[in-house]
Amino acid sequence: MFAISLNAVIALTDQSERTLRRRIADGSLPRVADEGGSSYKTMIPFEAIRSQLVVPLASDEIHLVREADAGNASAQNDLALLLLSHQKPQGALYWLELAAKQECPEAMHWLARCYLEGNGVTQDENLGLMWLARSAARGHRISQQQVQAMRECFVRHH
Repeated sequence: MFAISLNAVIALTDQSERTLRRRIADGSLPRVADEGGSSYKTMIPFEAIRSQLVVPLASDEIHLVREADAGNASAQNDLALLLLSHQKPQGALYWLELAAKQECPEAMHWLARCYLEGNGVTQDENLGLMWLARSAARGHRISQQQVQAMRECFVRHH
């Protein structure tokens, strides 16, 4: 099997970093060397945490975890949407933010929705509108339609 980063484990299990590090220290959670050879990144065998996932993953969805943790923005977005569909916004936000920082319009759109709705974060209309505008600027059709509707509403009222 494969190993994933400690941050990915946190996002997928809802366990705190402190708890996970305590489990690593007492030997109840194995740690492996980073596949890239870095001794600075804490990597955990996926099978060691699979039973603790906050969402069930079908065998064909497990590849999303590996790809998302490796930095694939599309996989990060898809994994976030899976978490959102199971009402796990905190874990989803981790993946959405990673994908949005890579200029993924779909992730920006969903991040905007989380901030506008206060889903997993403190509601923040300014951040929500910023992410919505960035998503629209990168070609996300729904975001473009929403921004256009806001423009039209603004013009009608001014």
